[in-house]
Amino acid sequence: MTAPLTPPHQPHQHSPNDDPWQSPPKGHASMHAKDAKDAEDAESPELKADLRDAAVVLVAVAVLGVALGLLWLWLAPRVPLISNDRAVFLKDTEGEEAVGADGTFVLLALAFGAVSAAAVFWFRRRGGIALVGALAVGGLLGSLLAWGIGGWFGPTQDVVAHAREVGQGVTFDAYLELRAKGSLLAWSVAAMVVHLALTALFGPRDPEPEWPPQYGAPGTEQPPGPGTA
Repeated sequence: MTAPLTPPHQPHQHSPNDDPWQSPPKGHASMHAKDAKDAEDAESPELKADLRDAAVVLVAVAVLGVALGLLWLWLAPRVPLISNDRAVFLKDTEGEEAVGADGTFVLLALAFGAVSAAAVFWFRRRGGIALVGALAVGGLLGSLLAWGIGGWFGPTQDVVAHAREVGQGVTFDAYLELRAKGSLLAWSVAAMVVHLALTALFGPRDPEPEWPPQYGAPGTEQPPGPGTA
């Protein structure tokens, strides 16, 4: 019978590596910091490219408001007015020309929103908050520009002077006015919906996660280990 090598009263000697509260080695910390820095460096050019593309989209969409304004001025129905020696009034009190002008603006704005969103997705097939925001803001600016062009190049807003110019009993057109101000949002809404739909249907998909060999993919059975029945 052999005696124990360590006396019972002698405490067990712990290794310095057994302390669970010890700080990780300096090498680990530097590796994590390097990986984080590499990830930030990789994302920085991509973020700059997204912001640059968003700025280009915003300006291009806003400039398209000129075309929308000219088309609205050309296609919108006119509201006929007539005057006598005392006042100016509607020639047809039951006419729907005013509603038709608003409806024409909305339909044109929806078409411009859908086309601009499809063009942006065609040239840059990926989503992103920056592009969607640029489409929304650009559509609103384009609608405001179109509204201004329709009023600026259309009939004069000085109805009294216009009535005096044409004379009493002569029909003339009222100035082009957008009465439903909510129509200014039609372009932005259509652009966002169409772009999000195209991104969901045809945009790039995230790659499938790669599972470690020792664990395998979910739902796969692992072979029985040694000693198992």
